[in-house]
Amino acid sequence: MAAPRWNFLLLVTLAAATPAVGQNVAPAAGPAHIASIPDFSGIWAHMTWPDFEPPVAGPGPVTNRSRRNGASDAYELVGDYTNPILQPWAAEVVKKYGEISLTRVPYPTPSNQCWPGGVPFVLYNIGMQMLQQPHKITILYSNNHEVRHVRMNQPHPAHVTPTWYGDSVGHYEGDTLVIDTVGVKIGPFAMLDMYGTPHGPALHVVERYRLLDYEAAKEAEERGQRGLSRFGRDPGFARNPDYKGKGLQLEFTVEDDGVFTKPWSAAISYRRPLGEWPEMVCAENPQGHFPETHAAVPTADKPDF
Repeated sequence: MAAPRWNFLLLVTLAAATPAVGQNVAPAAGPAHIASIPDFSGIWAHMTWPDFEPPVAGPGPVTNRSRRNGASDAYELVGDYTNPILQPWAAEVVKKYGEISLTRVPYPTPSNQCWPGGVPFVLYNIGMQMLQQPHKITILYSNNHEVRHVRMNQPHPAHVTPTWYGDSVGHYEGDTLVIDTVGVKIGPFAMLDMYGTPHGPALHVVERYRLLDYEAAKEAEERGQRGLSRFGRDPGFARNPDYKGKGLQLEFTVEDDGVFTKPWSAAISYRRPLGEWPEMVCAENPQGHFPETHAAVPTADKPDF
């Protein structure tokens, strides 16, 4: 089924390599002193899509083979199936999605099919807010009201029941927030990125968030986003030209020995936007979200309760 055009409009929406970690994360040695905990509150945004930023060194994410004006073509998603991180069967999956995109017929993704995105797919959201509490962190994303819950200073359970965003546990390492996620549920449109890169039950994602001074954040953003696609218009997330404060840098590592030949890393550069938090919703609404459009979203003939 071809995904409707409005899905693209809806989406308009390092430098150290991360060491490999074990399946479980032990609690931090004693609670972090409140004065040393970084403040990640407020609205953050990044305006690159669909690619993740590559790491400073080492294996990186699948990127777009299609280019427009020297940058990744946001409307033709042809994942680089030759990336050596992909096992042969996974490379074929990515290649197949790319062949569909070359026909200019969008293939189904969690975002355009109104499904939970999982981790790290959910990170494509351009808007993010982090709510910090001593024993819990809640992360809000701008599209589809997606929410993640992170338990602080706790290990993963011995037996993890898969859920849409997995079991996430976190702790602080100095000025860095580390979030470890396992047990991401495999749904009908499961993928790690907009190129259809698959994942399996062994998926393990480690995120590391830290604040950077303005100049360091600007330098990291310019380096990481070189050659990536940036949207010219966005609903409330334009860069605030007057903000000269700190930026937020996310570096994450992905492991899945059933899909990848080796762990790989990527980054996302967040900054403060100009504008308020917009509401962007994907729902079973045949009228769509934009005037004079029809969203071909499947609907039920009768309620399921």
